[in-house]
Amino acid sequence: MKNLRLLAVVLFSVLLGLSLVGIFAPKASAQTSYGAVAGTVTDASGGAITDAQVTITNQASGEKRVQPTTAEGFYNFVNLVPGTYRVEVEKTGFKRAAHPDVIVQVEQTVRIDFTMQVGEVSQTIEVTGETPLLQAETSSLGQVVEGRKVAELPLNGRNVFNLITLAPSVVPQGSAGGTPVGVNPFGWGNYQVNGSFGNESAEYLDGQPLNIGYINLPVVIPTQDSIQEFKVQTSNTGADWGKFSGGVMNFSTKSGTNDLHGELYEYLRNRVLNANDPFNKANELKNGQPNKTPSFTQNQFGANAGGPLWIPHLYDGRNKTFWFFSWEAFRLRQGASPVLTTVPTSPELAGDFSAPGIAPIMDPCGGTVTSGACPNYTGPPTPFPGNIIPTSRLNPTSLALEKLWPGANTPCTPDNLIGCKNNYSKSYATGGNQNQVVGRMDQTLGANQRIFFRYTYWNVLDLPQDPLGTGLCQDRCAEKYSTSAAALGYNWNVTPNTIAAVTASLSRFAYNRSPNNAGFDLTTIGWPASFNTVIPSIARTPPTPCVLDYADNVMCSQGQSFIQDRNTQ
Repeated sequence: MKNLRLLAVVLFSVLLGLSLVGIFAPKASAQTSYGAVAGTVTDASGGAITDAQVTITNQASGEKRVQPTTAEGFYNFVNLVPGTYRVEVEKTGFKRAAHPDVIVQVEQTVRIDFTMQVGEVSQTIEVTGETPLLQAETSSLGQVVEGRKVAELPLNGRNVFNLITLAPSVVPQGSAGGTPVGVNPFGWGNYQVNGSFGNESAEYLDGQPLNIGYINLPVVIPTQDSIQEFKVQTSNTGADWGKFSGGVMNFSTKSGTNDLHGELYEYLRNRVLNANDPFNKANELKNGQPNKTPSFTQNQFGANAGGPLWIPHLYDGRNKTFWFFSWEAFRLRQGASPVLTTVPTSPELAGDFSAPGIAPIMDPCGGTVTSGACPNYTGPPTPFPGNIIPTSRLNPTSLALEKLWPGANTPCTPDNLIGCKNNYSKSYATGGNQNQVVGRMDQTLGANQRIFFRYTYWNVLDLPQDPLGTGLCQDRCAEKYSTSAAALGYNWNVTPNTIAAVTASLSRFAYNRSPNNAGFDLTTIGWPASFNTVIPSIARTPPTPCVLDYADNVMCSQGQSFIQDRNTQ
């Protein structure tokens, strides 16, 4: 027993040691959404100034960090939340130097060098030059889309992923533009980056990987108002990045500041406000119909707020505890292009194909039938008399499935093969819903430690497209997606060149594609009751008659397909 305990202690020590080596490795880079500020402090002759006190302050939250310069006069503040900072340097015998309005961005290292002048510490020299744009600390190529662009650039559907295309070498592919509602989910991240195939990049949110093994799709598309800024890295990324052959999209959510901020908003698009499509207008005038714009309503509304955690007479979290909350909802309803297709006429459903223009209906049994089969008949097929199939030859299952075809509602166009063509027309609605909630807390633990927690919940509903009105969907039926994603990050600046950084994340993604008429009772078409127990309810749909030239664009599609996918990482 003692040997087992000793072995357990040894194994634990080894694992702990390996973990600490990975965590405390000096100058280690990591998959984070932070930035950094680094530089040197020298005197007028260019000599390094040792042990100068460098202070960096987040101008929005008041958070401060202090560190001395090294023997080489070097300082380095890492894992900084994106924002605007003030950097100050103080050393006895020299005038204090300050550089305000240093803009720190996601995955960017800003270099700020100071040249100290001899004088009293009570005197301050402020450098008012702009933050350098050249990123000399890394060879990685990419582009930061900062907060103002994220908040103010117009986006149809306000899909923040669309801003990825602002970076050079990024090309959107099918279904990548617009809103994530009503499109194939594999299009959510379908961008070509730096010559790669589409949908082969990596997306991160606050250091949390968003890609899953299901066709590499991202488990969440953050709302535009919850994102502080993000960076698109296209090439020459460091060894800390993997799992991709395209680029890396690194998003950072907003955090609270010392000032309370919030907003309510709604974006509305409606057919009343829209101009009519010129081709639609010409077609309506040609047919003598009233000039109407297609049905369309899109509402996007929400609220967000953030600030210090302040409870009167109990807790004052200014400069140390901050919160941020965001909620957004999206509703889209629009008219799809009217379906014009062919359905069997009432006589045809009864086996009567005697109408003019219909090709002969052939009897493969040559009129010789026993118990529904053609035993020992080897002759050629013969036409049914009068082009009418006898009632006795109509299969009960086929008669039951005929209900999946709607009745004709439009005068038909004569056809030399099937007699009557394009005799069914219908308009139907498409669209869907989207909801997302984001909550974040940030806590400063002393001068050199910081922790944050962020939770995101997202759900999407794509409405089914049922142009025939019989439960058969065109392409696919209703689709539902839901994601819960949480991230926890801890940072400890142990020394100026050693940090401890731990990020833990958990996500759960659920995808359901459900046929409208799932759970179909197969006994209603004359099949054995045992079939109902063999086929799962979600997959048990009516056998769809796929007949060429008869509503085949609907009845021969994957409208009855179902998908159930779960991903936890």
